[in-house]
Amino acid sequence: MNGIILAGGENKRMGADKAFLAIDGRPMIEHILALFAGLFKKTIIVTNTPERYRSYGVELVADALAIRGPLTGIYSGLQMSDEAFNCIAACDMPFLDRHLIAYMGEISRGHDAVVPLVNGLPEPLHAIYSKRTLSQIESHIRSGERRIYPLFDRLDVRYLGHEEIDRIDPDRRSFRNINTPEEYKEALCSD
Repeated sequence: MNGIILAGGENKRMGADKAFLAIDGRPMIEHILALFAGLFKKTIIVTNTPERYRSYGVELVADALAIRGPLTGIYSGLQMSDEAFNCIAACDMPFLDRHLIAYMGEISRGHDAVVPLVNGLPEPLHAIYSKRTLSQIESHIRSGERRIYPLFDRLDVRYLGHEEIDRIDPDRRSFRNINTPEEYKEALCSD
């Protein structure tokens, strides 16, 4: 399995590039890269500003389609990957749990995706996707649909329930993403 980090957001709510905001003395992106280095043979960053990430020595890929959004990022990363299954994570999720990701990988075989349910909603940007979903994702994007959730109706998704998540990450820190200055301030205080 490869790790794919989505770092193509516009950061409108934050007002700064979230990937490079420091948590515990280092940029959020570095927390994810360190975790992925211990889990996967290859890490891919999907970004339209590759110059900002070149120093990390991982594969970089730009959006493969002109239609912007996280689904295009997932599609672009999967297209670049040479593995059947891939862990997708957003660059603003610095508290990912290696044990939860490993468990998701273990249960991925035979499914198109493994998607955690957090507070009853799918978390598509902390999930495992199979490369065989590429045609469905492309078709979904080209149909004009920008939301990810409707895509799951077309896939064999293994949802990860709260009981499974709570056994490994009872505080659900893995799913904490930092989108606003307030969320960043809160993350700094709780770190």
